[in-house]
Amino acid sequence: MPLSLVPDSRGGRRTAEPVRRRNSGLRGSWCCSFSSVPPSPDCRSLSRHSHKQAPPPALSSAAALAAPKASSGAASLHSSPSPSSKLGLGMIDPRRILSPGRVSPIDSDVPVGKLPESVGCSMAVEDRDAADQVLPGQDPAGSVAVAVADPVAAASDERESSLDLKLTVRDKDGRFLVMEMDSEVLCANSPYFAGLVLRSRRKVSDALKDCWEIELEGVENLGSFRETIELMYEKDKMRWFSNAGVSHAIDVLEVSYTIMFVGGIMSCLKYLEAVPWSEHEEEKLKGLFSRCSFDESVNREILARLHPQGSICSDDLTIQLINSVANGANANARKELQALVNGLLSKSSVYQKDPAVLNKESLYSICTTCLNSLVEIFEEASNSAPLSHAIPLPKEKRPLVERVSKQVENLNWLLEILIDMQMAEDFVQLWSVQDELIRLHEITSPMVRYELSRVSANVLIAMGSGKIQCRGDLRSAVLQGWFRPLLKDFGWLQRCSKGLNVRMLEDGLGQALLTLPMKQQESLLVEWFQCFGQQGSECPNLCKAFQVWWRRSFLRAADGYN
Repeated sequence: MPLSLVPDSRGGRRTAEPVRRRNSGLRGSWCCSFSSVPPSPDCRSLSRHSHKQAPPPALSSAAALAAPKASSGAASLHSSPSPSSKLGLGMIDPRRILSPGRVSPIDSDVPVGKLPESVGCSMAVEDRDAADQVLPGQDPAGSVAVAVADPVAAASDERESSLDLKLTVRDKDGRFLVMEMDSEVLCANSPYFAGLVLRSRRKVSDALKDCWEIELEGVENLGSFRETIELMYEKDKMRWFSNAGVSHAIDVLEVSYTIMFVGGIMSCLKYLEAVPWSEHEEEKLKGLFSRCSFDESVNREILARLHPQGSICSDDLTIQLINSVANGANANARKELQALVNGLLSKSSVYQKDPAVLNKESLYSICTTCLNSLVEIFEEASNSAPLSHAIPLPKEKRPLVERVSKQVENLNWLLEILIDMQMAEDFVQLWSVQDELIRLHEITSPMVRYELSRVSANVLIAMGSGKIQCRGDLRSAVLQGWFRPLLKDFGWLQRCSKGLNVRMLEDGLGQALLTLPMKQQESLLVEWFQCFGQQGSECPNLCKAFQVWWRRSFLRAADGYN
């Protein structure tokens, strides 16, 4: 009859109406599951005819293994012999505890521990008090089901059952996992386990023993090992990987390689090749491929994603990228790409293991192209309408201001790269010999020409701060050529700074002037003095540099003479 479980007055434990069991000296299979209460196996009306048909091998799910056999009807309590008479007749093992509402296994040597459920193999929580546990929020009368098979039929079924192997796996921390499975499936998928099973069968001394045992020690990841065994019983392995994810697939691939599970290896590689990886997963996969050697015909496509095929020079590719950015038409996209390239070239970038060494000639070739474009644009501007009006252009061309601004941004960006690469000295020389641009600057509208002074400002800031160390003749040439245009455009630079720090420009310009010979300092600072007196704030404030020059020229000279 059904097992009736009700809470007692103490609230925590459960009592049950006593039931009487059928006897057998043979061991019967049992399983605990948290589901509805099945009919009691102790019923007298449980006919052996209901067990004549053996259950199918449990290869698809653990639930099939735990399914109780249905009882054909209710049994009479008085028609069953007493437990004491059964024990006296030798029909019940003396170790079996007959407590009300509870059936306990008699195996005392089975490891006890919490074991995860698995698909395709029987993995249960072997806990002797599992039948007394009640899940929170459940009715005690329907929380625990204890299914006991008919002993005679179970003895026959166990002989024919496919669960003939007990595998115990332990990690380095002492945790373990126990699985019961079909040795034929395991051996068919893994030659490694096939050898272990063969040696285990040779060691068996009891000919009647129908369940072999294998133990593995020092497993790195019990969860990955269990998932790999599950994969042997999966029909749709790709769907399993889709649910598990890339990181789990890499772990399963490593275990499959260890136990020589060829089907798992092939499925893992097929899945990994078809899905994207994160950077962490890519590094994890590279580490696995460095430790394991897979067949080249199998992992060729993954290796093509992990390592570049053929020789690719990153420096040449970087020059192509820089040139592409310089020729870009969209201003916002150019800024984004410039920031991207700067990050790739940065010394602290995670993408650079060694400092990038770009081809100096290639970089200066791009600079020269930008300067030639500026000359053409300024020639076009000087031959157009009056300087105070916008210059009309054909419809297919962009405004002059936009075109000039693009080339100036390219030059400032290239100067920044050259400074980082410590190759900017030749840029000072290149900028100092632009006599044609200096001439065109005089006859071009201020709203167009002031962009040139942005390049001069960045060069002078770098010279004044010591980021560019160049010869005295180069410093003199660049200041002699671009100092006057800078004085004229300073007001425009203040109003349209575009990220230029005006205070840094004043300090850098003053420091750069003080690096010249005293005679050249006098000429340029006196010219500034006159311009500042007429234009005021429209001219840079170089009073501090002027005081330093004056003190060096006259006060210290007089002290030295005396």
